[in-house]
Amino acid sequence: MGVLRSSPETGHEKQSAVRWWRFVLVLLIIIGAAIARSAVATRLDSFTIDEAYHIAAGVSYVKMRDFRVNPEHPPLVKLWVGSLLSMTGFRLAPLRLFHDKPDERTFTADAVFRQNDPDAVQRRSRIAMWALNGLLLMALALSLRRCFGESVALGTIVFLAIDPTVAAHLPVVMTDLPVALLSATTVVLATRAFQTWVWSDLIWCSFALGLALAAKHSAPVFYIFVGILGAILIFVVPTSVSLDSRARRLAKLCGVLVGAWVILWVFYSFRFRESSSVEEVFNRPLAQKIDDVRSPAYHLVLSELTATHILPRAYIWGFADTVHAGLEGRAFQQLAFGRPYYNKAPWYFFPGVIAAKLPIGLGLIVLLGFFLLAQRRYPHAWNLPATILVAASFCFLLVLGSGSTYAGVRHALPVVALLAILGGMAIATAFRSKGKTLRVFVVLTLLAAMASALPVLRPWEYFNEIAGGANKGYLYFDDDGVDLGQRAKELARYYQQVIQPTGEVPFISYGVASAEKRARRVDWLGADLNRDESRMNERAFSGTVLINARSLSRRLWWDMATLRAATPVARFGNLLVFQGTFDMRGRVARELYRSGVSRLFASKPDLDTAERMLKESVAADQTAFFVYIELGNVYLQRGSRSEAEQAYTSALEHAPPEPSLRHSIQSQIGLLRAQPLQQIAPLRDPGLE
Repeated sequence: MGVLRSSPETGHEKQSAVRWWRFVLVLLIIIGAAIARSAVATRLDSFTIDEAYHIAAGVSYVKMRDFRVNPEHPPLVKLWVGSLLSMTGFRLAPLRLFHDKPDERTFTADAVFRQNDPDAVQRRSRIAMWALNGLLLMALALSLRRCFGESVALGTIVFLAIDPTVAAHLPVVMTDLPVALLSATTVVLATRAFQTWVWSDLIWCSFALGLALAAKHSAPVFYIFVGILGAILIFVVPTSVSLDSRARRLAKLCGVLVGAWVILWVFYSFRFRESSSVEEVFNRPLAQKIDDVRSPAYHLVLSELTATHILPRAYIWGFADTVHAGLEGRAFQQLAFGRPYYNKAPWYFFPGVIAAKLPIGLGLIVLLGFFLLAQRRYPHAWNLPATILVAASFCFLLVLGSGSTYAGVRHALPVVALLAILGGMAIATAFRSKGKTLRVFVVLTLLAAMASALPVLRPWEYFNEIAGGANKGYLYFDDDGVDLGQRAKELARYYQQVIQPTGEVPFISYGVASAEKRARRVDWLGADLNRDESRMNERAFSGTVLINARSLSRRLWWDMATLRAATPVARFGNLLVFQGTFDMRGRVARELYRSGVSRLFASKPDLDTAERMLKESVAADQTAFFVYIELGNVYLQRGSRSEAEQAYTSALEHAPPEPSLRHSIQSQIGLLRAQPLQQIAPLRDPGLE
């Protein structure tokens, strides 16, 4: 008998299989290490201020197939986490009609912190999000391997595994990282699909795009980008393609876009209405949300989407909210690069904050990626895809630049993911080069990035050395990338160990829901108005103050100059503790405003208490124009024309010089002088957005 020999094809297949499994093993090790690093670095974190909102909403989606709660965000992340929590006994009260966003927030916070064990809920939700984001990292890597090869895929995942912002977002129940990874995957797949026009590539691109749409309302930017990119590669770039081929490709492009649209509908169970009720059950009617939008073009688009039922009503509601608060701006004061701004920071904010939040080593690798692209040092087949990645980043930054700066780097995470791919291409090119210079540069920058990023616990607070590091970043920025309420456990521990034994009631101004403070057995000034109201109206506060470092920057209203000049007695990251006598009128005014709003929009509104709280707020600090707006709305409901006009006039006097804002207040004053009170709608308080 002759000796059996493997054919060349069989040997090649075995070699390919070995290489495939080796790639998967290395990829799993990197992603596993990233998750382990995240677990260690964030183990002391409590919930961000948005997580309870998403979690309770997700459980309601799964248990009741009702999408009324938290329509600001599409359902993908909420359904994923809600499915696990529903199976493990999460308790949720029956849904009801909500009176604006504060009432809905109170309902969800009570569900997480008072009806359930919040720490057990957090453990389960973190497991769910590590699994989801781990799968999305895997999907991005596989897409990159298909389009660019193994080295680019692994280089990109290493980049993302080092980045502290990614580590901070891996376990949180928020939509920013999932939409970033899905959007980047979509762009990568589109660069291949629109060159091969093979159905398998097109289907995967459509699937990723549909999931991105179901993750966050920023994904439509990439939906439009994919449509424009496909059209360019059909009609502009090719020079020798027949008319029939162009028509077939156009049909395939339409198939990609329609497929993504269908996937979005799947997540809403193919229902236009948010609930089984014929009437709307949102916390605020959709028509009013659309009327908030100032741009005639956006207003027309949203109205047509509603009239034609092209998208689920809950998605349109959230889209209107995103356009108004995210693109047009909100009543928000922000510190950017050490200067205060109203509504939004300058156009260069997002490039600047990405540069401040990326470790310097990773930033240098991105710059190397741009340099290699400009010098055409990449393989020829990479030039067009790399250019598309840069174009997608630029387009998204262009949209972000019109607003949404309050969220900081988390809204720019899709750009970080796209830049990571460019960095992965630079890493792959360096290790393929014959010379040692590029390889040494990349190795040194990666080591520098790891030395800067990996030792940092609480990576949410990370800033690189140029921006002052984690301890000083708040001096230059006060957006969500500085802190989002994750120090609640340390706050509770400090209260119980240091403050509670003395019997003191501290002043707490930190981004933690009242329900969480009560669940963690924390008392604070304002928790009991019958006990605390007279003390809150005093000019000076003597005692212990626990406050977010973000609040100490220079403010356009509710400024805290005395605390800014003081030295804290204790610090937990960006939670600062002061003791002494301080002028706290700015912070008292803020807490009184919030107390008044919570009573005004409660399930059973208390107009008397709300009016008193709002009047005390403006007595403490007159600089916040929107407190006068809410006070004018109360007088309007009471039928007091003169007091309503006086309140709106005071709002106009203190409003920033923003034309559309001032016009809306002037119009309300004009209506008061000319119309019957019952025909005048309350003026929307921009502080609620």
